[in-house]
Amino acid sequence: YLPLGWALFQLLLVASFSQAKEPVCIRRGDTENPQLSRDGDIILGGMFSFHSSWNDRKDTYMQKPLPLQCTSLNFREFQVAQAMLFAIEEINNSTDLLPGVSLGYKMYDTCGSIAQSIKVALALMNGNQIIFTAPEAPCTKPAQVQAIMGETSSSPCMAIATVIGPFYIPMMSHFATCACLSDKTKYPSFLRTIPSDYYQSRALVYLVKYFGWTWVGAIRTNDDYGNKGMATFTETAQQLGICLEYSVSFFRTDPYEKIQKIIDIIKASTSKVIVGFLSHFDMDVLLHEFSLNNLTGYQWIGSESWIFDSQTAEMDIHHILDGAIGLSIPKSHVSGLKEFMLNVKLLNSSNDLFTEFWEALFNCKFKELKSTAENPRECTGHEDLIGVKNSFTDMSLMPIFNNVYKGVYAVAHALHNILNCNKTCEKNVQLDPLMRILKIYFKTKEGDEVYFDENGDPAAKYEIINWQPRKNGIVEFVTVGLYDASLPPGKQLTLQNNSLIWARNSKQVPVSVCSEKCPPGTRKVLQKGRPVCCYDCIRCAEGEISNITDSVTCLRCPPEFWSNERRDTCIKKEAVFLSYEEIMGALLTAASLFGTCMTTGVALIFFKYRKTPIVRANNSELSFLLLFSLTFCFLCSLTFIGQPSEWSCMLRHVAFGITFVLCISCILGKTMVVLMAFRATRPGSNVQKWFGPTQQRLCVTSFTLIQVIICIIWLTVSPPFPFKNFKEFKDKITLECALGTSVGYWAVLGYIGLLSVLCFIFAFLARKLPDNFNEAKFITFSMLIFCAVWITFIPAYVSSPGKFSVAVEIFAILASSFGLLICIFFPKCYIILLKPERNTKKNMMGKGASRSPS
Repeated sequence: YLPLGWALFQLLLVASFSQAKEPVCIRRGDTENPQLSRDGDIILGGMFSFHSSWNDRKDTYMQKPLPLQCTSLNFREFQVAQAMLFAIEEINNSTDLLPGVSLGYKMYDTCGSIAQSIKVALALMNGNQIIFTAPEAPCTKPAQVQAIMGETSSSPCMAIATVIGPFYIPMMSHFATCACLSDKTKYPSFLRTIPSDYYQSRALVYLVKYFGWTWVGAIRTNDDYGNKGMATFTETAQQLGICLEYSVSFFRTDPYEKIQKIIDIIKASTSKVIVGFLSHFDMDVLLHEFSLNNLTGYQWIGSESWIFDSQTAEMDIHHILDGAIGLSIPKSHVSGLKEFMLNVKLLNSSNDLFTEFWEALFNCKFKELKSTAENPRECTGHEDLIGVKNSFTDMSLMPIFNNVYKGVYAVAHALHNILNCNKTCEKNVQLDPLMRILKIYFKTKEGDEVYFDENGDPAAKYEIINWQPRKNGIVEFVTVGLYDASLPPGKQLTLQNNSLIWARNSKQVPVSVCSEKCPPGTRKVLQKGRPVCCYDCIRCAEGEISNITDSVTCLRCPPEFWSNERRDTCIKKEAVFLSYEEIMGALLTAASLFGTCMTTGVALIFFKYRKTPIVRANNSELSFLLLFSLTFCFLCSLTFIGQPSEWSCMLRHVAFGITFVLCISCILGKTMVVLMAFRATRPGSNVQKWFGPTQQRLCVTSFTLIQVIICIIWLTVSPPFPFKNFKEFKDKITLECALGTSVGYWAVLGYIGLLSVLCFIFAFLARKLPDNFNEAKFITFSMLIFCAVWITFIPAYVSSPGKFSVAVEIFAILASSFGLLICIFFPKCYIILLKPERNTKKNMMGKGASRSPS
């Protein structure tokens, strides 16, 4: 084994000596050569998807993977590359911008692959040269390019920006819109000349909200552009009360089963509006399948990626997308760019990519390949685009080309500042890192302002375009509005509704809601287990209203108001009180006046026959005072009728209390007179001396004065006051008199009741005293009626609502007054008017006549 070991040792020494003699730095991996390149003092990188797809392969990891096989040539990306070449050509020919400095470029094909994009980015940074260095020197060098233009999509840009970010090599995208790329902590060197999807997603929500669509479907590209853009859309939509019935993702490489599932979801849905946050590649694939399934009649809302793509419009032969509306980059024009693109020359026939492009552009084959039926003619390399119509000659994507143009000029202006250019530039200035680009501001030759915010984003402005089909079958992209995120909220979106055309070529705005709007007078109640846009409309309860459409709550009316029949406005409640105009008030008023007239009539009769025995018997003075008080008893009931006021509330209870006490005091005096009169006839009795007319007047005055004192205390401490009762009736206000303090009211009633009981007792004791006309019998009966009325009054008063309690009190006053008047005075009037022969002193004393059969 020793000779073998010695041989290995010698081999290592030789290898070490050789490495020390010729040290090199070689980039690992396969060499990546640019598809298009040109030398210059400063090199700009370009990364474009000249092919939009690639052949899928399955690596076994048993051998080195083969290079990516790109497919599906993409004329659109060639146009973008041409825009970059045009800008570089202009700058190199300019004497004002970077004088004496030439810009070169290296452009690579990424095939739409993220892995390929990263590989290309590393190639742009490192280059492919073998560098000889000293043994102790590290394998580091400045970047090969000073800025990278591209990529078109967001996902590749995120991957590339993550790789080149630590080296602060600017990456300028013309069409990557994902809002996530504004995060400078993750992507410090990323910039773009197209607004962030943060603004686009919100603008799409405002557009949906503007037309009253609250129930929509959504389809998104299954990448960072679609997923993150739709996430922002969904979040904003929820804030504005818009619901997504479904939200499905799709990528152009998905199997057919996935597409069929999406079609089934759309057919089963009830929403008529679909938001398509899709790349134009994915939209083209879906459009083909939608056409096969006749998926027409839906209103499409499109993102800027496909909404103004003429190639997508040409594919829509079944009018799936007619009437689509969406956001696009504002229209722009770059003078000379169209002529530059249409003057394309075969730069290098040995370049496989350009050869493929040329053959596809002119539908020919170079002589190395045999012509076929599909390619009937041979390419010469001198073809021109005169009369050729295809996606390459279509200039509808000029806004995107303008973004590329502005991006190249932004890099050039930053270089101009760094190199301290005036008439000449300092070429020995360190260019790395090139981040002054964030601070530039300039105007293009067309007058467009170019600047970036702190996140590397431009100002967010979009045109709103509408797909309007014409008679010749061509779809015209008509600008119908504008969205400017720099304006205040509420003024950002402007639309011209009269020029819009909708799905199925309709002039009527489509309706897409889960539930119809709830009209005023109702409120929304969510349907269980469904989104917030699905609800039932429930009528507001009594006393509540909603005066706006789609109200989530009903507002309770103020206490003095009530809801109308439609429950959409509050109307003033009807004030309810016992009035003279209503039947019950009129009848009670008539009864009161009738009682007053009857009392007055009795008083007149008594006055006319005041000298007759029946009138003079039992103190005629008390009789007249009793009639006087009964008159006021009837009249005081009128104070209870009509709208309560501060004075009427105090007057009604005080007048009632005092007049009734005066009335009962008079009756009590008359009863005591009868009782004492017969006591006085006994031998040795001097009762008559102690209960004469003076004492009777004093008794009545004392009893009445006590009630007056009670009333004064009541009015002083807590008087009755007008009160609006909102609880008695829901839709009416009961105007009534609050008692102030119930103690005062019941004290007044209690005192009346006490006197009535005393009067009843005395009358009861005197009922059997011998006399032809014993007034005590009638007083007993009248007091029996009086007490029965007021005992019945208490429960009736307490249980009666509103004005009916007032009517009960008036009825009690009138009933008891009529009872006293009829029972006490009508028998006397009967004798005075109809039986005058009995109106004699002899008959009144009961002498002789008392024994007659009559």
